[in-house]
Amino acid sequence: MGRRLSVRLEAWPLASAFRISRGAKTEARVIVAEIADGPHAGRGEAVPYPRYDETPEGAREEMESVRDPVEDGLTREDLLDALPPGAARNALDCALWDLEAKQAGQPAWALAGLEAPRPCITAVTLSLDTPENMGKAAAQHAHLPLLKLKVTGEGDAERIRAVRENAPGARLIVDANEGWTPPMLDDLLPALAALGVEMVEQPLPAADDVALEGRRLALPLCADESCHTSADLPRLKGRYPMVNIKLDKTGGLTEALALAKEAQTMGFRIMVGSMVGTSLAMAPAALLAGYADYVDLDGPLLLARDRTPGLSYDGAVMAPPEPSLWG
Repeated sequence: MGRRLSVRLEAWPLASAFRISRGAKTEARVIVAEIADGPHAGRGEAVPYPRYDETPEGAREEMESVRDPVEDGLTREDLLDALPPGAARNALDCALWDLEAKQAGQPAWALAGLEAPRPCITAVTLSLDTPENMGKAAAQHAHLPLLKLKVTGEGDAERIRAVRENAPGARLIVDANEGWTPPMLDDLLPALAALGVEMVEQPLPAADDVALEGRRLALPLCADESCHTSADLPRLKGRYPMVNIKLDKTGGLTEALALAKEAQTMGFRIMVGSMVGTSLAMAPAALLAGYADYVDLDGPLLLARDRTPGLSYDGAVMAPPEPSLWG
């Protein structure tokens, strides 16, 4: 028998409601691809994201559309042309990496020409809430080295102040998820800088990026919703000094590696992030940690339970994935 592709949708309850500027959710809906070939099988997980007009059902249809080529031996390079960037391609690409690693008897990082991954510090995310509640959450996480705060615009200075008062020793980064307007940049960034915030992720809607052209700002910004693949980098130059690489946006580890290398060449700083998913979704992204100034792969910490086996977290220190999980 040759290759066999199986696709399944899964729902993983969150430990508590997770809120960002666009809304809240109580579960992570993921799609898993498994590609079996003889005694070996590779898996990949992705998170279809409504912001990019994706649904789990739509992602499954995309994957089914390339079932025959995948089972006939489609390569990762062929996959780049067969499907657009997004969750469906990500799950398949990561499953192919995992399968290749198991067939070769080598870790995926070696096949990718990377150094062996080492334990790294991940940001731990505090959900958007009132200043009082975010302050309480910060107090519970004050022992962690790096906190990422979800914000929305109005009242953000008060939210960050409450966090800083309750976690005085933590490094802080902020993610607005496109929730600000251009006038807010001049008001909020200096206030956040004074509170020790290091960086703000995607303050404006991606369509408003032109408002960043040539502006001198109080804090560095990181492009998230504005950066999907390496093709976006020329447009982002002069607007953002940093880009957030997520495999669900790049459509897999193959393009994520290309994006990381090109971003580094062009002088961008790099953040490696993810949607909220299980350890199976985080594991391939962990291979990019060597490129990153910030790692944000805490998705499993937000779940009520994780996949077994999963990644090992000691506080905010994430261990590299074991081959039994992925790669």
